[in-house]
Amino acid sequence: MPHFTVVPVKDQAQSSYDSLEGINWVDYRDTGQDYPDHQDTVSSDGHGNHKEDSPFLNSDAAFKKNDFYDRNLALFEEELDIRPKVSSLLSRLVSYTNITQGAKEHEEAESTEASRRKTPKSPNMGTLMGVYLPCLQNIFGVILFLRLTWIVGMAGIMQSLLIVFMCCSCTMLTAISMSAIATNGVVPAGGAYFMISRSLGPEFGGAVGLCFYLGTTFASAMYILGAIEIFLKYLLPQAAIFHTTDTLGSDSAMLNNMRVYGSICLSLMAVVVFVGVKYVNKLASLFLACVIISIVSIYAGAFKSMTHPPEFPICMLGNRTLVRDRFDVCAKTVIKGNSTVPSQLWERFCLLGNMSSAQCDDYFIQNNVTEIPGIPGLSSGIIRENMWGDYQQKGEILEKAGLQSVDAHGAMENFGMYVSADIATSFTLLVGIFFPSATGIMAGSNRSGDLRDAQKSIPVGTILAITTTSLVYFSSVVLFGSCIEGVVLRDKFGDAVRKNLVVGTLSWPSPWVIVIGSFFSTVGAGLQSLTGAPRLLQAIAKDNIIPFLRVFGHGKTNGEPTWALLLTGLIAELGILIASLDMVAPILSMFFLMCYLFVNLACAVQTLLRTPNWRPRFKYYHWALSFLGMSMCLALMFISSWYYAIVAMVIAGMIYKYIEYQGAEKEWGDGIRGLSLSAARYSLLRLEVGPPHTKNWRPQLLVLLKLDEDLHVKYPRLLTFASQLKAGKGLTIVGSVIQGNFLDSYGEMQAAEQAIKHMMEIERVKGFCQIVVAAKVREGIVHLIQSCGLGGMKHNTVVMGWPYGWRQSEDPRAWKTFINTVRCTTAAHLALMVPKNVSFYPSNHERFTDGNIDVWWIVHDGGMLMLLPFLLKLHKVWRKCKMRIFTVAQMDDNSIQMKKDLAMFLYQLRIEAEVEVVEMHDSDISAYTYERTLMMEQRSQMLRQMRLSSAERQREVQVVKDRHSLVRMGSLYSDEEEEVVEAPPEKVQMTWTREKCEAERRNRTNAPENFRELMSLKPDQSNVRRMHTAVKLNEVIVNRSHDARLVLLNMPGPPRNTDGDENYMEFLEVLTEGLERVLLVRGGGREVITIYS
Repeated sequence: MPHFTVVPVKDQAQSSYDSLEGINWVDYRDTGQDYPDHQDTVSSDGHGNHKEDSPFLNSDAAFKKNDFYDRNLALFEEELDIRPKVSSLLSRLVSYTNITQGAKEHEEAESTEASRRKTPKSPNMGTLMGVYLPCLQNIFGVILFLRLTWIVGMAGIMQSLLIVFMCCSCTMLTAISMSAIATNGVVPAGGAYFMISRSLGPEFGGAVGLCFYLGTTFASAMYILGAIEIFLKYLLPQAAIFHTTDTLGSDSAMLNNMRVYGSICLSLMAVVVFVGVKYVNKLASLFLACVIISIVSIYAGAFKSMTHPPEFPICMLGNRTLVRDRFDVCAKTVIKGNSTVPSQLWERFCLLGNMSSAQCDDYFIQNNVTEIPGIPGLSSGIIRENMWGDYQQKGEILEKAGLQSVDAHGAMENFGMYVSADIATSFTLLVGIFFPSATGIMAGSNRSGDLRDAQKSIPVGTILAITTTSLVYFSSVVLFGSCIEGVVLRDKFGDAVRKNLVVGTLSWPSPWVIVIGSFFSTVGAGLQSLTGAPRLLQAIAKDNIIPFLRVFGHGKTNGEPTWALLLTGLIAELGILIASLDMVAPILSMFFLMCYLFVNLACAVQTLLRTPNWRPRFKYYHWALSFLGMSMCLALMFISSWYYAIVAMVIAGMIYKYIEYQGAEKEWGDGIRGLSLSAARYSLLRLEVGPPHTKNWRPQLLVLLKLDEDLHVKYPRLLTFASQLKAGKGLTIVGSVIQGNFLDSYGEMQAAEQAIKHMMEIERVKGFCQIVVAAKVREGIVHLIQSCGLGGMKHNTVVMGWPYGWRQSEDPRAWKTFINTVRCTTAAHLALMVPKNVSFYPSNHERFTDGNIDVWWIVHDGGMLMLLPFLLKLHKVWRKCKMRIFTVAQMDDNSIQMKKDLAMFLYQLRIEAEVEVVEMHDSDISAYTYERTLMMEQRSQMLRQMRLSSAERQREVQVVKDRHSLVRMGSLYSDEEEEVVEAPPEKVQMTWTREKCEAERRNRTNAPENFRELMSLKPDQSNVRRMHTAVKLNEVIVNRSHDARLVLLNMPGPPRNTDGDENYMEFLEVLTEGLERVLLVRGGGREVITIYS
């Protein structure tokens, strides 16, 4: 334990120790509830100082002004509103209370006003009362009293010890994992659900929380069925409503009685829970006392049997066990006076008549009736006979192996006289029936809010409780096998011992101690389950991770979960209608085992990930133990009932997927997120080994978006095209640039990011968003191209829009930014796609039922033009389109051979497409081409002179704009980008006078008005040739592909000389004129498609 020394610092000014009186310690992350006023947001005050709303401290506005000017903290006075003093933080921590989601706050809420004024009591429960005894009460239950003797009789002592060892080892390993999680910080109420959901995330938490809820609900049904079985079998058999004259139909009558009385008992218990939860909690100690007294009486009777075994004789016919309450004397004849007369047993097996002529059952005539002690005692040596198992089939008569018997066929009418097995038994069945008696280990963690030191009490109390109960189970198995006759152990309902509870025959001083004690303890356990299950469902509903459960988060004014209690009662009624304790027990075993499995998984994941927050005070855990516990849980699920295990897993899986797709997103710092980060890191390091093989190449997109003044996406169809091209595969990064200063524009950057993410959701683009704030848009785009991605997960293809309206704009910055981006992608060896007329591209809801995707393969670009149509056709929008590939042949090319070679190439690429070779003959340059080139150069020259003449005016305007400008939202190809065309330096002759200089300047200013120079321009021959190519290609493409759904075309590269940039834009316009949808494609300088497998 670290030691702290507090040294006071004297100061003349009065120190304000509690300067932040308004701070309340509220953990908004772990409650699972939505608090719109306290979200993790970051805003900007306009000066680069970001005001963060802390995720766990709520700052009150009522601060005293002098609090900020503490002399010792003057350096930090401006940030005390978001970074409080340590003294204030500690004072809030000390007063932090953790209220349980159980009955305690509901009791206190009965008088609302009083509870508001009442100061919260400090938790004062220790390990014994807070953890150990509640765990004992929850672990010991109906199975110990009603089924453990039967399990020992069927499985034998050795296999019974194995069953107990497997179940108790599973719970012990789970308790170790649970102790590590429970001591890793404060655990509010909610038990296993809270621990799993905060460790493995809302999906696992919701799925396992509902499984835990269903397990607790079916546990209440099991306890009620156990209580009704005790009531109808041992306390008041006369209360049975349904009777049967046929001995073979007694089981169905008993099941109907269980259903009726079980439903009545469930209704009464639900009313008790609804009306007065506090009485249930106050009676908990009484129910626990019943359990302890009953167990002590078993031990007392076992040791007393060493010298004075209790008198419970068993009547045997041959080696078969007889139902003892159907006759009075265990003999064939009795002596009345001086004569021998038939006994009641004789009359059961024989027809009426004298002893000589009576017609009797063959087995009865040929075998003797004997009487053996049902409880031979601890020193009798019966343990040797009970060491190994004797599994029975349904309807098989219980027989004692050591007795002589003549095998003869008996009449079916007398079958009801024998004790027989009611169900077929096996080792796996007994595991499923016994496991519920090992559950209940979460009782301590559920009460963490009432514990004085939860991080110490939960591990110690839980592990001690499991150790105690395990020892009781082990010793009980040995004592039962050492004291009780084997046929009595296999007699589930005590028919051989006059309908007495089998474990009650061993108890001291009377069997009624066990009967009454087990009845009350079972009723109490049922009430506890009916109390806890609705609150667990309410906690899940209030976390708001499962939308259809929201209604169950509401209740009465004092917080009682009324609707959750109603649903719990309905589900428990399903268990009651099953009416068989042996059928219900494996069901809840599945749900509890699944819950324990995920507790172990949570501990193992947290341990292996070594997350910084994983610092449990409980040190005696290891990931190997957690994995062993998880494996044992999984094995026990399939051992006990493989079909129930599959059903439980399917239910949990369906809930998981439902939460994943429909549930509210929660960030609880769970281990699955850490696991994802570790897996991503491992994969990224593997990807760093080298570039991907050609077979694995797919377009990893960087989509450059343009935003308008309101931060809305200007061309959302770019995202639509990206989603159709990717179909959810590979990497997609959506980037945009905001022009301005990062310190001033941080809030706007967040708003733009949210707008883009929203649009990505609408267009179903799975990827990431990256916003860059830069002084110039051109620089921001370069930053995106250079820095987006991580390791091997970097983009290899850039998608950007066409700069529409560049001809009408006098400002060259829009198309200059476009051309600069083209040059940057080429320099970075990235592929480039430019969808032209993107507004006409189809949405994700449209479907083309026919049409063609035309590929004009003019120059080889690594195969991009072949691959892109294939990827597009995987999407439902383009699936019905056919692919056509056109290539251009010159005069000296063999077009027929080219077509054959291209068809073979496509065949080897496994791409289905029509192939066509277009011949372009050499022709003279037309007058139209010459005129078009001349117009292009005249326009360029005129705009250049206009820009040069207005340079001085732009400088003056720029100064004004710099002084009065607000934060402006520039974006890609923005016309507002700050860039001034520098005028060339003026040439001034040294001999000029002032008047001559000014006249020369005026002449230079008026120069653009003289268009004679423009009219006398002659077009550059290289431009004429390029224009000729563009015009001829455009004619051919429009002729062949005017009705195509999409035209893919090689995009020419920009000229090496930047003086021809504007002409380059004109060439692209001419090349794509008259086409509705065009995709300009530039390869990245590597092969992206291969013919090899």
